[in-house]
Amino acid sequence: MSAKPNAANNNAQAPAPGKGKKKLIILVAIIAVLAIAAAAAFVLLKQRHGPEEEEAASKAVVTVPTFLPLDSLVVNLADPGGDRFAQIGITLELADEKTATMVKQYLPSIRNGVLMLVSQRTSEELLERDGKERLAADVLNEVSAPLGYGKQAKKRVRDEDAEEEDGERRRPPKNPVRRVLFSSFIIQ
Repeated sequence: MSAKPNAANNNAQAPAPGKGKKKLIILVAIIAVLAIAAAAAFVLLKQRHGPEEEEAASKAVVTVPTFLPLDSLVVNLADPGGDRFAQIGITLELADEKTATMVKQYLPSIRNGVLMLVSQRTSEELLERDGKERLAADVLNEVSAPLGYGKQAKKRVRDEDAEEEDGERRRPPKNPVRRVLFSSFIIQ
C-alpha cells in the first residue's frame, strides 16, 4: 500500500504536461512580438532620419576646404619714424572652389584693403600674438565684405530682423571665408 500513496503524491506535485508547454509557448510568442515591434520601430526611425543624416554626412565629406594663397605683401608700418616694414604672406581658407573664384574677382580691392589694414599697425602690435589674431580677424572681414559677409552684412541682417513682424529672427548665412592663415610674417 505504501506504493500507491507515493504515486498519488507524485501526480499531485508534478504539473500537468500541457500547462508547462502552454506557458513556454506564450512566453516565446510575447518575446517574438516584442522583437518584431522593435525591429519595425528601428526601420521606421531609420527611414525617417536616414536620408537627412546620410545627406549631411555626404555634405561633410564632400566639402573639402579650398586654400587660396595671396601674393606676399610688403607694407610700411605705422611706427614713429616710418623705418619699419612688414612682409606678410596670407592664405585664405575658403569653403569651396566657387568662393575662390568669387574672391579672385575682388582680389585687387581685397589686396588694397589688407594693405591699408596692415599699414595702420605698429611693429610692437604685430609682434604680439593678440595683434596677429586681431589682424587676421580684420583681414577676414575685409575679404568677406565684397562677398556680402562681414560686419556690414551682419548689421544689415540685424536691421532687417528688427523690421520683421512675425517675430522670427533669421540667421545670417554662414561665411564661406573660413579662416585667414599667415604663411609668412616678417617684420624689419
